[in-house]
Amino acid sequence: MNKGFVLWFTGLSGSGKSTLSKLVEERLLERGVKVEVLDGDEVRTNLSKGLGFSKEDRDTNIRRIGYVAKLLSRNGVCAITAAISPYREIRDEVRKSVEERAAFVEVYCECSIEKLTERDVKGLYKKALAGEIKNFTGVSDPYEPPLNPEVVCKTGEESVETSLNKIIKTLEMMKLIPVDPSADYTEEEEEEVAKRLKDLGYLG
Repeated sequence: MNKGFVLWFTGLSGSGKSTLSKLVEERLLERGVKVEVLDGDEVRTNLSKGLGFSKEDRDTNIRRIGYVAKLLSRNGVCAITAAISPYREIRDEVRKSVEERAAFVEVYCECSIEKLTERDVKGLYKKALAGEIKNFTGVSDPYEPPLNPEVVCKTGEESVETSLNKIIKTLEMMKLIPVDPSADYTEEEEEEVAKRLKDLGYLG
């Protein structure tokens, strides 16, 4: 049953992308799914070394992540990406490329600047808001949220477990991963996922 697919996390810095991607990886490995996580920071160190933070360089970085994810997905691997990927046009370009051979599932980690600033232990948001850091996504650089993501995790409000359940249930309903009969979802969680997938045209 294991089909390759891309699980694409997007959201501002500190919104929970890396945390959730690691937890999803653990759950999927338990179910025998082949998984690779392409974390934004690691990719910049290894695959995109030398790139800066101009729009052109950010686009190049996301295209590289997308290309690797596409190769993995078409070989039966679940490629999980956790990068800010601020520009909608490039995310949609990657989606189109992946969907020629595999499924693309976009997960938007939605969290307000206020909440991110509050829990930012490094104080980067405060510095960015004070103008001390340039090209900071969401403050001095744009972030374009997805219009129709398969999953919206309201990471500023809901628990990590709720966000995680939402993602896993979506992948089950899209028939991308095996169903775990022992998984404990609330009726509300199931209804929310089913409604979203129906609205997006995945379910009849």
